[in-house]
Amino acid sequence: QVHLVESGGGLVRAGESLRLSCVASGTIENIQIMGWYRQGSGNQRELVAALLEDGSSEYAASVKGRFTISKDNAKNTMYLQMNNLKPEDTDVYFCNMYRAVIVHGPPPDIRHFNDWGQGTQVTVSS
Repeated sequence: QVHLVESGGGLVRAGESLRLSCVASGTIENIQIMGWYRQGSGNQRELVAALLEDGSSEYAASVKGRFTISKDNAKNTMYLQMNNLKPEDTDVYFCNMYRAVIVHGPPPDIRHFNDWGQGTQVTVSS
């Protein structure tokens, strides 16, 4: 299991920028999917951005063109650059890292590791 710690949240005005960081306790080179979520108004967290092992990325429509997800393997850190922030971006942001590992056994098995950070508050004033 990987321990994740987010930072970089804060209070900014609309149009300003923030960069969130997510530092992992171990290597992130074998992480297959990493992403940023925000809590939203419902019970289910909303995916904001995801970065896949092959380098491709996915963004929620509401942030596309404004947010950029990236990583630095040497620092075991994932980032979310948030530009042109809007009041509706106000939320608690969580980082997530997922990997699956094959256990050769016997018997063979697949172990899933889905790790979360504690969250960082982002508040955007109008």
